[in-house]
Amino acid sequence: MTSEPALALALALADESDLPALTALYDGAARWMRERGIDQWQPGGKDAAHFRLRMREGEVWLARAGSAVVGACELWWRDEPAWGEQPPVAGYVHRLMVDRATAPRGTGRALLAHAERRVADAGRALCRLDCRSDNAALVRYYEGAGYVVVGEQASKTDGGGSPYAVTLLEKPLPTP
Repeated sequence: MTSEPALALALALADESDLPALTALYDGAARWMRERGIDQWQPGGKDAAHFRLRMREGEVWLARAGSAVVGACELWWRDEPAWGEQPPVAGYVHRLMVDRATAPRGTGRALLAHAERRVADAGRALCRLDCRSDNAALVRYYEGAGYVVVGEQASKTDGGGSPYAVTLLEKPLPTP
């Protein structure tokens, strides 16, 4: 497992009071992508109801530097839209987000490492994620964090638009 960078970050589960920060973080990440020609997320694409559901059905983790929210990610315990029906051997990372203006370097990797520890502590052997297949830079980022491409799902939908292809990646984890 990749060790977490030595950052002055506090990681905590999100709650209702964090919903505005989560939606702002998502919108900021979506704007950053769009400015760079990356067609992945759309500003306004995830609202408070989305993050409330993710908190209820899984976990949403925040990274804070001081009092500022500088990153977040979702941890799911199943992911049929991308991976189909699976035995309970993995945790699934979604919406890894950082505030490009305020996040210390390494915040994304620290959130990934935290999610990996949570998955391993739950006795699951794999941490999985997916990203749009046409986002080669993001695939390389995850490969650099130790993830391996294990397939592609040609027609994932997010409930709001046309199907799109996603690259499926996973990382074996040591179990406690």
